[in-house]
Amino acid sequence: MQVAMDITARYCRKELEDYGMCVAANPSSWQQQCQELKLKVATCTSSHPVIQKIRADCTGEFAEFDRCLREHQAAVGSCSAQISRFLACAETVDLAGVGAAVPQPT
Repeated sequence: MQVAMDITARYCRKELEDYGMCVAANPSSWQQQCQELKLKVATCTSSHPVIQKIRADCTGEFAEFDRCLREHQAAVGSCSAQISRFLACAETVDLAGVGAAVPQPT
């Protein structure tokens, strides 16, 4: 998952920064206030081959995590089991040959 996060930070830095600032500035209403920025991050990340591969290989785990976040927007901490399963799956994805400029985990 570190590779995916590195790619997201590398290729979608502006989108992530804008979204993060919006969330920080709107602690009680970020779900509504930052929706457009969240979509920009999602659009950016979904276009990268590594992210596409992880999402394809971990579709079920990602769907469970995403559903939990939507159902528990005010208490995202209650989704720790779902995020753990998604991250565990993402760590097992074979990224060999995916994308030309994939940063290697350190």
